[in-house]
Amino acid sequence: MTSPRPIVDKLKDGMNRLLSRRALLAAPALLPALAQDQQQPRFAGKRPMIVHSDFPEDLESLPEYLSTWITPNDSFFVRQHLPRPKSDAASHRIEIGGMVKQNAALSIADLRALPQTTLPAVLECAGNGRGFYRPRMPGLQWSKGAIGNAEWRGPRLIDVLAKAGASPQAAYADFNGLDVGVGKTPDFIRSIPMRKTLHSSTILALDMNGVPLPDLHGGPVRLIVPGWDGASWVKWVAKIDLVDKINPGFYMNPAYRYPNTPVAPGSAAKPEDLGVLEGMAVKSFFARPADQARAAVGQALTLTGPAWAGENKIVRVEVSTDGGASWRLASLSAKDFQFSWRIWSSQWKPAKPGYYTLCCRATDSAGRMQPIEAVWNPSGYLWNAIDRIGVLVEG
Repeated sequence: MTSPRPIVDKLKDGMNRLLSRRALLAAPALLPALAQDQQQPRFAGKRPMIVHSDFPEDLESLPEYLSTWITPNDSFFVRQHLPRPKSDAASHRIEIGGMVKQNAALSIADLRALPQTTLPAVLECAGNGRGFYRPRMPGLQWSKGAIGNAEWRGPRLIDVLAKAGASPQAAYADFNGLDVGVGKTPDFIRSIPMRKTLHSSTILALDMNGVPLPDLHGGPVRLIVPGWDGASWVKWVAKIDLVDKINPGFYMNPAYRYPNTPVAPGSAAKPEDLGVLEGMAVKSFFARPADQARAAVGQALTLTGPAWAGENKIVRVEVSTDGGASWRLASLSAKDFQFSWRIWSSQWKPAKPGYYTLCCRATDSAGRMQPIEAVWNPSGYLWNAIDRIGVLVEG
């Protein structure tokens, strides 16, 4: 979708009253220039990022960073609900309790001694794209870049829990990290159903893209729940409790819930009609060229970007250079893993000058296709409308 212009809207409503740093950085047309000024000393090892918040860190990748199969650590987005804790791999322990045969406490060395699994998987914030919804809703106004694809490595959770002996009566595993709330801010605890907890692809990551997991990304150990929303991927995991009921805390209810029945834009959903977010939507977007790029008649342009579909595979991406009037198939990268994205590409050589609206849409193995419009919801989750950018072709 053609990028919104929240700065213009804010100026009209009273610049000094409403133009916050967060709103400023949500303006996609200015992202490249603004990002150059947003590299903070505390973000050592990061390329210039879109800073939605610097405490706790909420950093968005520029679309141009997302044109490769693996997203490097230095350009991978960061989402944190609570201030980043101090962590130390040498002293870190994961306590396992609740509905188990015996409590256990495992060190990072214990986790590394278990068989290791390498898993390529997309991590996406459930609110990625929230800034495109109209009417707006509260929350971080992410555009495209609260997402990345990495190779995660660590032991399978089923092998970790075997150290304590999981009860077959357990329905959920509660995951709690080292991060703690400030004042009355609730603790961040997520409940994962045992069917997903014990899945062979669910791991505790110790490494990210071949290096020890950076603390900014949850090191020394982070839960990886492939195909599910980023809130499920608990950072700095310090405690796992097996329980028979879903956790009643804020970050399970009302947070990270989605209406089972669509509601009218701007209206509220009934609490009893809200279900817990799990698998993610089918989606693709343009990483290159940038929105509002300029090109010359006859100039060959490579259109490219990522496509992913939660727990499903991507089977097709289509591109339009005439605003959706006609579509053609894009090529897909050879690497095809269930929880990873695929990079699509298409060549375009405009024959006439003018302003062109380019679109892309993905289809997954379950038959889901990117919709013309995303389903509006009060929390701004799962934005996946057909992506649109504008390109001015000059003669």
